[in-house]
Amino acid sequence: MLSAAEGAKGLKMAETESPDVVILDLGLPDVDGLDVLRDLRSFSNVPLIILTVRGEEMDKVKGLEMGADDYVVKPFAPAEFLSRVKAVVRRCQYPEMQSGERPLEIGRLKIDFAAHEVSVNGQPVRLTPSEYKLLQYLARNEGRVLSNHLLLEKVWGPEYTEETDYIKVYMQRLREKIEDDPRNPRMLISERGVGYKFVGR
Repeated sequence: MLSAAEGAKGLKMAETESPDVVILDLGLPDVDGLDVLRDLRSFSNVPLIILTVRGEEMDKVKGLEMGADDYVVKPFAPAEFLSRVKAVVRRCQYPEMQSGERPLEIGRLKIDFAAHEVSVNGQPVRLTPSEYKLLQYLARNEGRVLSNHLLLEKVWGPEYTEETDYIKVYMQRLREKIEDDPRNPRMLISERGVGYKFVGR
């Protein structure tokens, strides 16, 4: 396990050491932790957990919007934190490709399940492991309305079934990456009060 007390040093280590997961405390002495998160996401999709005393909902939403995979508020129970670390690492382990499964091509979107790659108009789209798993699960259940509870359980894990903010933030992030007009999505459709569905045709 590697650690750094300053944001600049931590960024350098993340770039050179290729960690499996990053735990980022927002209360750094040299720079705001959210600036570190923004800079890290410019070159890496490594799973990242924010650790902070900032417990307001807007702080949490902002952290998730900027690319955090989880948001833990101090104080916390060590067992709960360890469980969340394990869950984030687990999400990075892509599910096996189903037998005979071919890439899904819908208009300008292509999802290559074997390579775990997504492209739009032939250009690769960088997705975090959580973003990819959410898109993959929706696409494999094309046309079905999937509840928030089910999506949280299948993508994040049973520890997250009450974290509805996660779904809202991640769906917005996906729409911004694959939709022509994120404000008027045609593929990632919300069903008010229920959940979301993927519309391919």
